[in-house]
Amino acid sequence: MKILVTGPGEFSGDTLKVGKYYNAELADEGTDRQNKTFHALIQCYWTSGCHSYEVKSFEHFRALMKLYLGAGTEKYWSLVNDDGTKCPNGRIAYRLKSWADYTKKERQLTIDNIINEMFLVGVSNKRFDEILQGMEDKQAERDALLAEEAELIEIEKAEKELSP
Repeated sequence: MKILVTGPGEFSGDTLKVGKYYNAELADEGTDRQNKTFHALIQCYWTSGCHSYEVKSFEHFRALMKLYLGAGTEKYWSLVNDDGTKCPNGRIAYRLKSWADYTKKERQLTIDNIINEMFLVGVSNKRFDEILQGMEDKQAERDALLAEEAELIEIEKAEKELSP
């Protein structure tokens, strides 16, 4: 979602400027950056060949990563048995949780788990280094913005104390 700040003071807690466009994402849903990071990590891990999972394809590998290192499965109520026959009373069944349905926190934990396992099994290649560097750069950028915002808040407090 793209937003335009049209007046000062319309938003709190952010250093937004009037007349500038910003990309906004819902705070409780996973972000586009998390999505790109997850898929880049999975692809990097797969191509490294350092994993010991017995998999048939990349899609199978990705599913195992979500099962073992991610949010796993979710329960649902099914009216059909595994063999396709009808189940009149229904039954509890499980399916792999879709990455699109992960919360922001679940995505963070999954990405952390994948990175930890990649370190553990010895993945060491240029692409992995690039992904980690990109994450570090984004964190440094975020930290700088927070420091700038804190400094602005301190300046505002000092100005209020000095004004009669």
